[in-house]
Amino acid sequence: MRTAYSVETVRAAEAELMARLPQGALMQRAAAGLAATCTALLGRVYGARVVLLVGGGDNGGDALYAGARLARRGAGVSAVLLGSRTHEGGLAALLGAGGRVADDPFEVLAVADLVMDGITGIGGRGGLRPDAVPVARAARGSNAVIVAVDLPSGVEADTGEVRGEALHADATVTFGTYKPGLLIDPAREYAGTVRLVGIGLEEHLPSVPDLEALQHEDVARLLPLPAAESDKYRRGVVGVAAGSARYPGAAVLAVAGALRGGAGAVRYVGPGADAVIARFPEALVHAGPPSKAGRVQAWVVGPGLGDGLDPVRDVLASDVPVLVDADGLRLLDAETVRARSAPTLLTPHAGEAAALLGVSREEVESARLASVRELAARYGATVLLKGSTTLVAAPDDGRSPVRVNPMGTPWLATAGSGDVLSGLAGSLLAAGLEARDAGSAAAYLHGLAARRAASEGVPITAYEVAQTLRFAWRDVQS
Repeated sequence: MRTAYSVETVRAAEAELMARLPQGALMQRAAAGLAATCTALLGRVYGARVVLLVGGGDNGGDALYAGARLARRGAGVSAVLLGSRTHEGGLAALLGAGGRVADDPFEVLAVADLVMDGITGIGGRGGLRPDAVPVARAARGSNAVIVAVDLPSGVEADTGEVRGEALHADATVTFGTYKPGLLIDPAREYAGTVRLVGIGLEEHLPSVPDLEALQHEDVARLLPLPAAESDKYRRGVVGVAAGSARYPGAAVLAVAGALRGGAGAVRYVGPGADAVIARFPEALVHAGPPSKAGRVQAWVVGPGLGDGLDPVRDVLASDVPVLVDADGLRLLDAETVRARSAPTLLTPHAGEAAALLGVSREEVESARLASVRELAARYGATVLLKGSTTLVAAPDDGRSPVRVNPMGTPWLATAGSGDVLSGLAGSLLAAGLEARDAGSAAAYLHGLAARRAASEGVPITAYEVAQTLRFAWRDVQS
């Protein structure tokens, strides 16, 4: 599992560690890891042209010390000083190793092989300063590999927001732990490939991070597996209230996802019964309403309902976990959701989240972490905010880390993919997973299946994603 911590937590941990180390030792550890990564990216250090973009903080010092290491190995290293002050020890080390301060930043950037971005660090706010913008643009317009020091300059470490101009990196070397902005869009898009360099910080960090990203082994531990005494009812029955005369495909796709989610049976309720049975004869169908359809361990409601919102009210009145998606999110009443005795999982995309919060879609997309936390708090529900990085937040006032899932692919931006995800997550709920785990595992499997389906670089359909879920399930368990 990858974990990320806030700036405040990281700084407190660094202070504890530095108190036990000789002065400057922590920066030297960071510089050594940074120089090693740059060496690997360059391939050949001797004769390489390296430019350091140096701000006034510790990131600038990291870059200067790393540049000194490369200069001692024969690289031509030039520093562009952008801060109001420069780390004196780092600059002395660079000059002593044969590096220099550039007279013309644009001249050295035009011929650079590698650029280290040490302009701003994890404390930076509000984008690059005006004087750094032309230099950053020149670096990005060059043929050089851009390596960010700890975090790309101009992005927000704690939130993943980009509130002004920022420097796109090809790679980011981050120290001690991931920062939330490296895992959450839109900042994640600026980070490139992220390498974590250990500097001894681990034992000084709290056991509960601010953010976590599951990996194969984490998801494998969550997935329900049948035991020898299992039958279809013991494994859980998921009810799906979805589809309409106008959108029968939503019913089919939600059931397709549900059938691959580990529950023992899928009970479909709605006007899409004929379409569902034609594709999935194993599904149990009922005309409705949901409360009359038979016992289930969880409900999925919303995909493709159109204007027929009665099933939403009926399902929310039940005493089992409920996943609400798509049309079911329209006119959702926070008081009703908060009053439920059983867990609720909401799965909006950015536009639906904006409507629930009463803000613009742009506000949600630019501040995804704040948005998912606000939704979870306001509705008293677990919220899965869909997007290029899916976020899952529990309604527990931050006691549980927000989970981020970067497993998807842009090919998932296709009609019906969210319906498959809803069915999958609902099935995991019915199989006994808690809402946060069900949403996180479903998003991971869904993204992994899409990557598999799109492995040849061709467009995919939502139904193909559903068909590939069994291979994704196998992959995480192997």
